[in-house]
Amino acid sequence: MALDSAKKNEIIAKFARTENDTGSCEVQIALLTARIAQLTEHLKTFKKDHASRVGLLKLVGQRRRLMKYFKKTNKDAYLKLVTALDIRDNI
Repeated sequence: MALDSAKKNEIIAKFARTENDTGSCEVQIALLTARIAQLTEHLKTFKKDHASRVGLLKLVGQRRRLMKYFKKTNKDAYLKLVTALDIRDNI
């Protein structure tokens, strides 16, 4: 259920700070958001897939922790990222 490499490279290119940036908060949050959206669509079809549901909840928690840290360290970039990804600012 991982992202394919083309989609992953596209997300990294869009949100990277520099050319070889793959680990910044923006990139990590964007990649987690894409995986969360993919798993959400999967669970709409396969409602009894509880293993994937647990994985989804772990990803949501990880993204939430990253967003909390990013908001604390760089609020302007955080707000820009939230609007670009169209996710709620509930932290």
